[in-house]
Amino acid sequence: MSADPALRREIPDATVARLPGYLRTLSRLAEDGVLSVSSEELASAVGVRSSQLRKDLSHLGSYGVRGVGYEVEMLALEISRALGLSTDWPVAIVGMGNLGRALSSYSGFVTKGFRIVGLFDDDPAVEGEVVLGVPIRPLSGLREAHAAEPIAIGVIATPASAAQVVCDALVEAGITSILNFAPSVLSVPDGVDVRRVDLSTELQILAFHAQRKSLAAGDLDGAVAR
Repeated sequence: MSADPALRREIPDATVARLPGYLRTLSRLAEDGVLSVSSEELASAVGVRSSQLRKDLSHLGSYGVRGVGYEVEMLALEISRALGLSTDWPVAIVGMGNLGRALSSYSGFVTKGFRIVGLFDDDPAVEGEVVLGVPIRPLSGLREAHAAEPIAIGVIATPASAAQVVCDALVEAGITSILNFAPSVLSVPDGVDVRRVDLSTELQILAFHAQRKSLAAGDLDGAVAR
């Protein structure tokens, strides 16, 4: 069951980072027709300890029912509300190379509470091109676009060399939530939130673990010799 939202404490950042995983699993359970789930079952499906899951959900005021567990659809709604997904968030993508185009075509935006309202790139070859109903405009038009239809989240999908310039343009336009796919650390003023998705770093971490597994198996032939 759920407590009065007014009584909820501020949710820690570490808990916020785990909530999308809970929501993804709950959505899958709902699609399979599952009505309720225990903390142990949900924790196992997500890959966390049940004690951690119960602690995380307590920040939402959700404690479940002994012997029954959590109502799947109700808990999914609670987490969606906590994440701010009860409304569509307008998103702009800057950088319409391969990554930007893939992101702009990602169906998950539509189904997860986000809406692409702006696409930007300074390459004259793509200016004016329409991607899924949204025209590509030059970065200089960002401020005007934001004034006409406020953008909640800016996504940087440019090379690292252009990322800071794009970030500055987003901030100057009044956009304070930024998702950065460029392999660079951005400098932003207080009040601007930046999340970084570095695919190369994630691959390097996986390579490290793959190497450890190979070492443990006593077989590194062809794995690390280059």
